[in-house]
Amino acid sequence: MALLVHLKTIRDLRGKGDRIAKVTFRGLSLYTHVLENCEDEARFDETFRWPTASRVDENEMLEVQVFNYSKVFTNRVIGTFKMVLQKVAEEGQLEVTDTLIDDNNTAIRTSVTIYIKYTTMDGTVGVWSDGEFLDIPGDPEGTFQFETDSLLSGHSQGSGVSPGRSIHGIPTFRKAGKGVFSAMKLGKTKSSKDDHKKDEPAILDMEDLNRKAMRLGGVGGLDPDCISLASVTAVTTNVSNKRSKPDIKMEPSSGRPVDYQISITVVEARQLVGLNMDPVVCVEIGDDKKYTSMKESTNCPYYNEYFVFDFHVPPDVMFDKILKLSVIHSKNLLRSGTLVGTFKLDVGTVYSQPEHQFYRKWATLSDPDDITAGCKGYIKCDIAMVGKGDNIKSPHKANETDEDDIEGNLLLPEGVPLERQWARFYVKIYRAEGLPKMNTSIMANVKKAFIGENRDLVDPYVQVLFAGQRGKTSVQKSSYEPIWNEQVVFTEMFPPLCKRMKVQIRDSDKVNDVAIGTHFIDLRKIANDGDKGFLPTMGPAWVNMYGSTRQYTLMDEHQDLNEGLGEGVSFRARLLISVAVEILDTTSTEIVSSTEVQVEPVSNISESVTGKIEEFFLFGSFLEATMIDRKIGDKPISFEVTIGNYGNQIDGVSKPSAAKKNKKEGGGGGGGESDEEESELIQQNSSEDEADDDGDLVSVSSSPPMKPVITDRNYFHLPYFEKKPCIYIKSWWQDQRRRLYNSNIMDKIADKLEEGLNDVQEIIKTETAYPERRLRGVLEELSTGCNRFVTLANKDQNQAGRTKLDKERLKSCMREMESMGQQAKLIRSQVKRNTVRDKLKMVQNFLHRLRFLADEPQHSIPDVFVWMMSNSKRIAYARIPSKDILYSIVDEETGKDCGKVKAVFLRLPGKKGFGPAGWTVQAKMEMYLWLGLNKQRKDFLSGLPNGFEENKAPRTGSCLQSLPPISLVYNMKQVFQLRAHMYQARSLFAADSSGLSDPFARVFFSTHSQVTEVLSETLCPTWDQLLVFDDVELFGEAGELRDDPPIIVVEVYDQDTVGKAEFIGRTFAKPITKMCDEHYGPPRFPPRLEYYQIYRGNSTAGDLLAAFELLQIGQGGRAELPAINGPTDSDRGPILPVPMGIRPVLSRYRIEVLFWGLRDLKRVNLAQVDRPRVDIECAGRGVQSALIVNFKKNPNFSTLVKWFEVDLPENELLHPPLNIRVVDCRAFGRYTLVGSHAVTSLRRFIYSPPDKTQNNWASTGDAIVNMDANPSVRKMDTLVKLDASSDAVIKVDVNEEEKEEKKKKKKKKKGEVEEDDETDERMLDWWSKYFASIETLMEILRAQEAALAEAEEREEQEIAAEGADIKPDDHPVKGSKGKEKSRDKSRNKDKKKSHHAGEGTEKRPSKPKVNELLVYNKELEAEYDNFEDWLHTFNLYRGKAGDDDEAALDDDRIVGRFKGSMCMYKLPLSEEITREAGFDPNMGMFQSIPHNDPINVLVRVFVVRATDLHPADVNGKADPYVVIKLGKSELKDKENYISKQLNPVFGKAFDMEATFPMESMLTVSVYDWDLVGTDDLIGETKIDLENRYYSKHRATCGIANNYSVHGYNMWRDPMKPSQILAKLCKEGKLDGPHYGPGGRVKVANRIFMGATEIEDETGLKKQTDEHLALTVLKHWEEIPRVGCKLIPEHVETRPLLHPEKPGIEQGRIEMWVDMFPMDMPAPGPAIDISPRKPKKYELRVVIWNTDEVILEDDDYFTGEKSSDIFVRGWLKGQQEDKQDTDVHYHSLTGEGNFNWRFVFPFDYLMAEEKIVISKKESMFSWDETEYKIPARLTLQVWDADHFSADDFLGAIELDLNRFPRGAKTAKQSSIGMVQNEAELPCISIFKQKRVKGWWPFMARDENDEMELTGKVEAELHLMSAEEAEKSPVGLGRNEPDPLEKPNRPDTSLMWFVNPLKSIHYFIWHNYRWLILKALGLLLLLLLLGLFLYSFPGYLVKKMLGA
Repeated sequence: MALLVHLKTIRDLRGKGDRIAKVTFRGLSLYTHVLENCEDEARFDETFRWPTASRVDENEMLEVQVFNYSKVFTNRVIGTFKMVLQKVAEEGQLEVTDTLIDDNNTAIRTSVTIYIKYTTMDGTVGVWSDGEFLDIPGDPEGTFQFETDSLLSGHSQGSGVSPGRSIHGIPTFRKAGKGVFSAMKLGKTKSSKDDHKKDEPAILDMEDLNRKAMRLGGVGGLDPDCISLASVTAVTTNVSNKRSKPDIKMEPSSGRPVDYQISITVVEARQLVGLNMDPVVCVEIGDDKKYTSMKESTNCPYYNEYFVFDFHVPPDVMFDKILKLSVIHSKNLLRSGTLVGTFKLDVGTVYSQPEHQFYRKWATLSDPDDITAGCKGYIKCDIAMVGKGDNIKSPHKANETDEDDIEGNLLLPEGVPLERQWARFYVKIYRAEGLPKMNTSIMANVKKAFIGENRDLVDPYVQVLFAGQRGKTSVQKSSYEPIWNEQVVFTEMFPPLCKRMKVQIRDSDKVNDVAIGTHFIDLRKIANDGDKGFLPTMGPAWVNMYGSTRQYTLMDEHQDLNEGLGEGVSFRARLLISVAVEILDTTSTEIVSSTEVQVEPVSNISESVTGKIEEFFLFGSFLEATMIDRKIGDKPISFEVTIGNYGNQIDGVSKPSAAKKNKKEGGGGGGGESDEEESELIQQNSSEDEADDDGDLVSVSSSPPMKPVITDRNYFHLPYFEKKPCIYIKSWWQDQRRRLYNSNIMDKIADKLEEGLNDVQEIIKTETAYPERRLRGVLEELSTGCNRFVTLANKDQNQAGRTKLDKERLKSCMREMESMGQQAKLIRSQVKRNTVRDKLKMVQNFLHRLRFLADEPQHSIPDVFVWMMSNSKRIAYARIPSKDILYSIVDEETGKDCGKVKAVFLRLPGKKGFGPAGWTVQAKMEMYLWLGLNKQRKDFLSGLPNGFEENKAPRTGSCLQSLPPISLVYNMKQVFQLRAHMYQARSLFAADSSGLSDPFARVFFSTHSQVTEVLSETLCPTWDQLLVFDDVELFGEAGELRDDPPIIVVEVYDQDTVGKAEFIGRTFAKPITKMCDEHYGPPRFPPRLEYYQIYRGNSTAGDLLAAFELLQIGQGGRAELPAINGPTDSDRGPILPVPMGIRPVLSRYRIEVLFWGLRDLKRVNLAQVDRPRVDIECAGRGVQSALIVNFKKNPNFSTLVKWFEVDLPENELLHPPLNIRVVDCRAFGRYTLVGSHAVTSLRRFIYSPPDKTQNNWASTGDAIVNMDANPSVRKMDTLVKLDASSDAVIKVDVNEEEKEEKKKKKKKKKGEVEEDDETDERMLDWWSKYFASIETLMEILRAQEAALAEAEEREEQEIAAEGADIKPDDHPVKGSKGKEKSRDKSRNKDKKKSHHAGEGTEKRPSKPKVNELLVYNKELEAEYDNFEDWLHTFNLYRGKAGDDDEAALDDDRIVGRFKGSMCMYKLPLSEEITREAGFDPNMGMFQSIPHNDPINVLVRVFVVRATDLHPADVNGKADPYVVIKLGKSELKDKENYISKQLNPVFGKAFDMEATFPMESMLTVSVYDWDLVGTDDLIGETKIDLENRYYSKHRATCGIANNYSVHGYNMWRDPMKPSQILAKLCKEGKLDGPHYGPGGRVKVANRIFMGATEIEDETGLKKQTDEHLALTVLKHWEEIPRVGCKLIPEHVETRPLLHPEKPGIEQGRIEMWVDMFPMDMPAPGPAIDISPRKPKKYELRVVIWNTDEVILEDDDYFTGEKSSDIFVRGWLKGQQEDKQDTDVHYHSLTGEGNFNWRFVFPFDYLMAEEKIVISKKESMFSWDETEYKIPARLTLQVWDADHFSADDFLGAIELDLNRFPRGAKTAKQSSIGMVQNEAELPCISIFKQKRVKGWWPFMARDENDEMELTGKVEAELHLMSAEEAEKSPVGLGRNEPDPLEKPNRPDTSLMWFVNPLKSIHYFIWHNYRWLILKALGLLLLLLLLGLFLYSFPGYLVKKMLGA
């Protein structure tokens, strides 16, 4: 559906001027081009087209406005014409001439003539049909014949005319290329025709834009947002609709191996199911397995072991690997152990996590053999994955609070439910088609040799791999159309953590099976996990498989492609499959509990399920074939096009025969044999055999062979000229176009969005105005597009072959698109200047989402392949997705390249396409392709450039018109001159060993090419050269060529003296075209220079600054062209420079260079660099530094500042790069290049004079900044803001102590014992400070996360709440609050006000106030911009750049560093600067810079600890020690290595003396100690000390938070705060500091307040100004003009890297560096940070009694239940020191009395709450290993057996830091005490020291439920080692301090000692009630018996009356 408006003329205009018109319909305005100098009549003659989604309503309006166009002012409205479209809606077309009305609604004389046409959805135009299909039934020759005649007849003139003309005399005005670009040009203004803003770079003149915006806004038209800016590469924007964009990146990215490293820490396991087990954890990735050590008899082992796996594989292979964690019970050397449970996920899931890692998460184990069993336990682990160049942020490892919340931290990706269920995955395999007909295996070749049998068919079977399991179907012998009808069933948890299913057709073979083709099913694409989602489902649908070519050779070189690695280069087969998932009910009884893969037969399905078979028609035309590689230029070349197997020359298919109409395969090849002459014949007579007229044409699938002609030294082209060969193929496929249509609509929306986002980023990058407007426009387009999708996609609902997935996907896509449309609207209303970047990120997520949705999982029509054949060998190919060229009546659904000319680059297949070989173009084709239903064939030529005649195969039939042409002959040709203005390139790829290149550019246009000159030794060549291509012939209509010229390819090469020039990169451009009747002048001419990005493979290789114009040569020949006016350089000979109007305008700049020094220069040609010099060059001018006379002695320059003047472009974006080159001056005047560096952008060095208005506080008087002053003052918890004019903020803090008190009171209420928390000052050490700081860091991170989450949630809620009605007023306020909050938090973080870090702190239990430092979880320089505040470091490069995609390899090319800086400014400079006091003219802009003479410094390196080191030994551990190198000196700490630790705590300080600048690079390395052989480097980090030392941030010694003169927080700097402050003030020429009374200090009109007293060791208070001075230092960044943040006392975390594994972290090291100049007073001794020594403790556990222990044994004689109870106990990690009580035999009640004492000595680290154990790992270990494990006491109750193993009855594990208080009596003790631990009050033995009570024993029953198995009364008593020595005790009941013997009941005596007693005990004790009852019963019976006995006698007596 579309509305077309043709604006013809506007008459009776007044005056003379430039006119422009705007046509508006449904709020979308389109502009005409500007008509210059027109008088009374303006003939616009332009057609506008609006695609309409809904019918045009009768009362909708169309509006035409006419303006006087002005370049300077806003356009003035002449008049407006509005009309209601009622008549148009009824009749379909209308021509109107009417007068305009002016602003006051009065009619004026001017009149407008427009013509309107409206096409509806069903293709009708008003009343008459548009003849949509060719075969109209019942109209054999009538009207229709007439139409097709004119359109398609053999040599009729029709083809010369634009095919848009329709017959009934209704002109459709297809004005070339001016219809709105077919892909939804909604919301994007068409700029005026001459204004081609769309194709201009982002260097748009901004005033112009704003004017345009005003002009648009002024007339109430469109929003200014919709104006498009072109992205940098002009090609990406597409004006026309006849050409589609070429793809700029060449190399296929998949399939190339990359480095990956996966690190897994297995921390511990819990709740393992099973009794008394010895668990081992096995970690398996793919085929690599690693095991942890074995832990004895525990259900909750603690491992903390770290494993690292390294891989070098392609990403696809990596992400499909399965990562499996399994727990095995009692594995040893002899047996493999029994599996407890496993957990698996694929590596891709880990990589898609935030930061590619799971941290401290619990993996749920399940048993694969028994799916009914439920959870088998949990493993706590970290899994992290690093690809090259990823940096992992490891969360801080200091003190894990033992999070026992397992359910809340399960190892599952976001959005997966916690309770996963078992499910069956059914993959049904029905049949396959189109398999290669020949067997490629070795056996087949042997057979062929013996029997001579050639066509041996394949024996296919299908293999499905999923979640590490594989299933196979049966083998179908010798069949290339196998039918299986089988299903493969997998049982796996749902949702599965494995993303892809791999389905492979394989050829079964005796020797080895080979893959025929592979297809991956991505489960995320065939399911939806939303609340309205659906389970994975797919098909029955055909999937296409691609792989290697069908050439049958012995060994297939592209076999990898069949395995699914890399992009397939040919169609292999298609397979009919379906996937379904059923969630299992594991409770039902008849379920199969194993997860083995099953294969079962299924019933056949009918043909029609997959859709109705339709006949498709593919037409292609080769308009140009150029850039053919010279290697293949000598043989004739032909091109073959295939779709599926149709058109394939080897085993292609012709049409299905009548008998096999449903099958796809027909007889032999229909595409002509490969023999050349023959194929010519066939093509000539290709229609002989067609007798019937129903259009059964034989396909012509390849172009005739032709010999290429030479273009230049490197490339050839085919001489097609006016005769363009065509191909056409008929094929039969199931009609599933709807799927492709929907995905096309989404793709187009996404392309549009991507283009818009590139624009926005470009605007932001170039800092041109108003990025927010463009972003709003983009969002507007997006929401229109989404709504359009919803209307379009919802048709053809009941088409045949729609699967469940089709229906569900449609629903979910519609939902997604609808919500995306609404969100886009909402975000659009929130876009503000300052939020552009945030919103841009959100919109980028939309883009990913769209691309994801657009990918259709159920294929239909296979892709089209174009192969270049030379000598019947396949050389190079291009693969074109069929959806891109699929035709639809609805514009949006049409593929983006359908019916368009596309530039296609052919590339080498498979692995040949990687690397440099793949970057050279094999051939560049201009191709036209059209694919659609055969019955919609009538328009298949409509998109070709006009002006051709069709040339058909001669034939005898009558039905001539329906035959497609076999070639097109163009009779219209235009002649042009192309001018390529090649100005310069920058940041090119270094292609020579010198680290530079000798670049030249080669420009290709059509069949011509030219070369610029070669500039030697530069990466930033300024060619400044105009290349003129004369007499370029282009075929087609002039008008079309104007809007749609072919693209220009520019390739940049590096000239080598020997051999072929080396390829650097390539870019594309579109020229601006001028026809001979147009004026050469603004706004389009002369063209502007633009930047084009140069690509090399997939990575960028620089930018090209150039402009291209294409000028038509008219009848007058070249004389009429605009003259080339430029200075012709006499010295450059024939080379033309870029002419004046195009080259940039220059002005005079001065560049000052600060030369500081050179560092780390490597040898050049084996000779050391001794006398280096630096040459600076920019735009042909430059300056040389002074010569360094002796590099070894002093590598600094003697003259610091030099300057030069240079003419640079006014436009900053066009500034040329500045080149820094270092040369070594050798003897005899020889120079050698050491290395070079190109500063691509000088922007950061542009000097801006200080702004006098800002930062000047004089107006507001003195600002007071109040700090934590004397505690006596009561403060309010607020933030007071002064009046608006001032910026001074008074910060007020609530008194710390009061807060603490309040918190304590709060805590007391909960009925807890108040803990003695006031830590003694003497107890505190540096580590207390460190751990407190880490806790604060974690808290701040948590608070930030919470704030972020909150903000996100709020946004989502708003979006949801807003729905349709959008109120733009109230959001931004809401939204901004969240932002404020998080900003506050980050501010808090900077200020390190840890105690007020947002709400997070309120919940924190009170902790003593410890002075803190700042822990940075990254390098210090990352926080402070590399300390380049005035001294910059430039890396010098030499050597060839690496071709890996990553830049990581560039480190190898660094040969040294140049230190210095630049400053550039326009001349003349204002006077004020030079007039300032103390201005040194020699130093220029670099005033107040220290001198660079050598200086001696004491360097003190503190190494705290390392984390996550890469294991270096076989046992998966390392023995690390630290090595520190600085200059020549090296400190090795080898003797203090730490055995078998990957997280060693070093706690060492190292002092070294150094002389800057000679020794300024500090290297801290961690080595692995080895007993034998050399020690291995684990990783190292390098720190540039010099930049730190000289930085304004004062990185020499961190400033502590508080000043104290003794204790753990002693001031480290030899200078006191007051001295530092005085020095800073003096250097900054500031007034102050003035200390005043009452704790005030004034610095440069700021007043700070603070405390004034200090305590010394003796506790005396003294007056001091130090606190005040420190307060100022902590807030130095607030000081105007000179303020910057001073570095606080800190610890930095630096990644350790290994030179052999660049870019992959090998662990991290925490450290800091202090530096003290030697000419100052010496600092005190280094603070002691040596690791805390664990404290020795002794834990005494007295087991008093047990009760209710379950009874295990049955007695021989009586069957009596009893137990022989004993209790066993140990401290975790010390299983070998386990202790047992004696046995209480024959407990009949479960009661046991022991009075037995266990004594456990142990070493304990208070701060980390861990026990420290040192023990040898095995008998072979050299030394002891230290372990840190949580303090946990395990008590177990056992039943002793004499002959068999003892039986385990139950256990309890108490965490000595928090365990439930024991119950007072046995009755009160219950299982709930342990299970509801969280709710109950917990105690710590370290605080309580002594505790006694009853605790429950537990074990698992058969159903895995916890059950109570007994109770124990125990007493725990903790003593320090000293106390224990004073009061020793004995083990068991021994001396000293013996316990009394337990009073055990005598039942424990044996049977035979006292049988009666036992009988009495047993029988009476157990059966007394029974005995009593029996006795009672006996009495009753006796009575009854007596009664019955005596009854007759008495009765007789009574009767006889005796």
